[in-house]
Amino acid sequence: MNKLLFFFLFAASAATAQTDSQKDSISADAKPSRWYEKVSIRGYVQARYNRLLETNEKLKCEQCDRSIGENGGFFLRRVRVIFFGQVHERVYFYIQPDFASSASSTGLHFGQIRDAYFDVGFNKKNTFRARIGQSKVPYGFENMQSSQNRLPLDRNDALNSAVSNERDLGVFLYWAPDKIRKRFASLVNDGLKGSGDYGVFAFGAFNGQTANKPELNNLPHIVARASYPFKVGKKQIIEPGIQAYTGKYTLASDLISKGTKVRPDFTYMDERVAGTFVLYPQPIGVTAEYNIGRGPEFNTATDSIETRNLTGGYIMVNAMLPWKKQLFFPFARAQYYNGGKKFELDARSYTVNEYEVGVEWQPMKNFEFVAMYTISRRRFEDFVKQNNVQAGRLLRLQAQLNF
Repeated sequence: MNKLLFFFLFAASAATAQTDSQKDSISADAKPSRWYEKVSIRGYVQARYNRLLETNEKLKCEQCDRSIGENGGFFLRRVRVIFFGQVHERVYFYIQPDFASSASSTGLHFGQIRDAYFDVGFNKKNTFRARIGQSKVPYGFENMQSSQNRLPLDRNDALNSAVSNERDLGVFLYWAPDKIRKRFASLVNDGLKGSGDYGVFAFGAFNGQTANKPELNNLPHIVARASYPFKVGKKQIIEPGIQAYTGKYTLASDLISKGTKVRPDFTYMDERVAGTFVLYPQPIGVTAEYNIGRGPEFNTATDSIETRNLTGGYIMVNAMLPWKKQLFFPFARAQYYNGGKKFELDARSYTVNEYEVGVEWQPMKNFEFVAMYTISRRRFEDFVKQNNVQAGRLLRLQAQLNF
């Protein structure tokens, strides 16, 4: 009897201990996560050299890579460190400084904010969310595509001339079903050079003066975009899109030459519409975009900045070719642009005809190398430089670290 009683007491004690252990485990699992468990860090560094096989040192591109042409050498194009995290099931933040910014023509490698925003979801899956802060303006596929993923070393002039650095301060509303949000993510994660998740539909208001610039008028720009990645057959994905924005742009007084005629308020109509078509490379891909609109542009015939029509776009053919554990991305792009660049001196007038052929090599996920041969003819004119047409060829190289 004593042995039987001892057995029951031991079993009860063990069961109680197990229950207490389970409670402790459940209690431990229920503890809120610490802030640093919700924050991640990643980034990339791009180092370039553009002077090989160069035929004209006067050929330059102020908006893209300022190390092209005379006095250009080895150059850090981007040094990005990105802090991001889902700090609440409905709140996401993203802060991206760049440490390769130029404070002046003689000062390089200054830190400057590229992105600083947070997303607030309106439901648990964040299919409908508001983005508040400085972020990319949803206009154009290549503008949305990260420079970490893009194949050509610089964005095309035609659509990138809409928004310098692709960013501005504002509020943007994004909507996409959960299934399509996952598809947007896979198009980047699977190496297909997607643009990221900027919604199936986007609508927003922003200052209109471009990133890291103060607002100079009381009228915000308005933008809208629709883009949907369709599955075609078992494997192929195509993504057509359309986008447009409208607003008024005020020229900065320090970017107007003495003698240039301007409107009394320095303010001009600024509006565009663009179409996009993307066939993702499985293994062959095609990307094409074209936009039309009007904006401020220098007119050499009148020495004045006027609201003028603009037009231009590009087409790119590319492929994704795996070999053993490496990836090769050959590509060729042709671009054309005729219009002004509102954020350059005197809203500089441009005509661009450019052809590029190159290949990106990824021997491992943490390192990429790009070689690209460029054939270019650019007319860029302002009050100081008139009748300025430069043509040339050059071989451009870039090494990229991903972490």
